[in-house]
Amino acid sequence: MTTDAGRRPFIAGNWKMNLDHLQGIALVQKLAWTLKDAGFDRGSVEIAVFPPFTDIRSVQTLIDADDHALAYGAQDLSPHDSGAYTGDVSGQFLAALGCTYVLIGHSERRTGHGETDEVVNAKVLAAVRHGLVPVICVGETEAELEEHGTSAVPVAQTRAALAGVAPGTPVVIAYEPVWAIGTGKVATPETAQQVGAAIRGAVQEVLGADDAAATRILYGGSVKSGNIAGFMRQPDVDGALVGGASLDPAEFAGIARFPQHLGV
Repeated sequence: MTTDAGRRPFIAGNWKMNLDHLQGIALVQKLAWTLKDAGFDRGSVEIAVFPPFTDIRSVQTLIDADDHALAYGAQDLSPHDSGAYTGDVSGQFLAALGCTYVLIGHSERRTGHGETDEVVNAKVLAAVRHGLVPVICVGETEAELEEHGTSAVPVAQTRAALAGVAPGTPVVIAYEPVWAIGTGKVATPETAQQVGAAIRGAVQEVLGADDAAATRILYGGSVKSGNIAGFMRQPDVDGALVGGASLDPAEFAGIARFPQHLGV
């Protein structure tokens, strides 16, 4: 399936700092089996997992060997390509592992590691240099929401992240209201749509109308199989970035099978 604008829905699972490589293998196997048993149409929805760095090679080997209907990516990358940057991971290394995607600017990186808009932009440009599709995370804290109102912060973060990106470059934007991550609080589908539309407008300002129409915008923040359908009914929500629920193969598969909840 595609959205009305022709965008293929995208369900992404961010494992965060959970699961060693053996546990990661087990999760991918269970997820793939659950989807297969449910008759999942691999062409209808794109599913990707974002394991810790230490799991990526194992996930790659399993997905390639068994031809699972899954993509994968990394949770972060260095703004640098190589050199004396102890602990950093280059986009070149991720590309060599077959990663399609990389998360950039997650709120936990912005808050816990002090990543500024400038750092996020440098990482986006690094991802693009190595042929990786950046999944750019934007979102506001509760304090920022009260001070600036809906959309202002994620729109500003989107503009900053895309600075210097050439039109025609594939990107994904994930709107994650910080106040809804891991708290059980969820933005309403109407709020997600309002912010998603504003983000698409920002993409149009920077990259042009064609790119804005093609760019997939995800919602993230306490997404579950029981609430995903409401978000996917919105014209400017093209998928979800899932945190804790992605560690449960049955629940994550239920989210990925949202078309059944929509009756399509």
